[in-house]
Amino acid sequence: MEKETPLTAVQVEALVVMKIIKHSSQTFPTVATGSLVGLDVGGTLEITNTFPFPVVEMPPESHFDTSTPNAAAAAPRAKANTAYQAEMIRMLREVNIDAQNVGWYTSANMGNFINLNVIENQFFYQKELNERTVALVHDISRSAQGSLSLRAFRLSPQFMTAFKENKFTSEQLQKSGFRYQDILVELPVKIHNSHLLTSFLHQLPSPLPSEPLDLPPSLAALKNGPIAQSNVLSPNFDNLSLSIDPFLEKNCDLLLDAIETHHSENNNFQYYQRSLAREQQKIAAWQAKRKAENASRATLKQAPLPEDEWQRLFKLPQEPSRLESMLNTRQVEQYSRQIDGFVSSTTGKMFAVKGNLLPGEVTE
Repeated sequence: MEKETPLTAVQVEALVVMKIIKHSSQTFPTVATGSLVGLDVGGTLEITNTFPFPVVEMPPESHFDTSTPNAAAAAPRAKANTAYQAEMIRMLREVNIDAQNVGWYTSANMGNFINLNVIENQFFYQKELNERTVALVHDISRSAQGSLSLRAFRLSPQFMTAFKENKFTSEQLQKSGFRYQDILVELPVKIHNSHLLTSFLHQLPSPLPSEPLDLPPSLAALKNGPIAQSNVLSPNFDNLSLSIDPFLEKNCDLLLDAIETHHSENNNFQYYQRSLAREQQKIAAWQAKRKAENASRATLKQAPLPEDEWQRLFKLPQEPSRLESMLNTRQVEQYSRQIDGFVSSTTGKMFAVKGNLLPGEVTE
């Protein structure tokens, strides 16, 4: 049997992109989710159709009981939607449309999509439905800036194994060498148009000008015209505006919130370590006392007392899962990359007017 070709790219039809954008815009600020169907051709996953999921109640059998209930975000793994998805795919197959389940999509705001709901949804798809599935993430706020934000992710095989066994303690993470960068694997996304649609776009007639065109009579007239003589490097005072991009400002606020969450997670883990150290000290004191008792009983030729009773008398605190901390760290990295993409133009202007902003550092 030939080895499966690993997925290397995702090809999305333009119609699918438009459906995802429309659904995400209509449900904003609520999370929009839906199913993706298409074909698996070699190492490329071709997504040719999509349909949205209805919002249902949160399933009680969540992988982690501590997860925040969110009916819209949990819709892809709900039992009712699993049956709904199978019925929709059956109907698509009857009308001879690509009907292979290749993943699901979700909307996001300001890049805030790395959470337990997304992880559980993708884990459900890769484990239960089809291992070769992807999660498409459409960032509404980033797309509103003028550039489409559509990214494809899968869970890495290492994370799939760790999540299935729920092995996220410090000892197990150190032993396996698993890092937060290894949670998600991003695949390149390519937008595809059919040949028929491409031909139609090329045949669209351009509107006729409302006024007659003043064409230059000769090449000399074209060279000496007002357009050719205009200074391309003419002053543009808009570039001197010091207003900070609201998208950048909101990203900084979200980054600070994520760092605060990370600090709280560290405090919880430090509290666990202190509690564990206290219990271990009590156990060590009890074991020393029991050994002394057994030594005295041995001199009196009496039967020794069991030394493993501490397991019944003392209860060690359970180490909290480090998964939430790893996901939050990955989200901090996501925010940092977004800020890095917007900060260059703003910081350049801030350095230029540093003397006026900080009067104490004015250079005479």
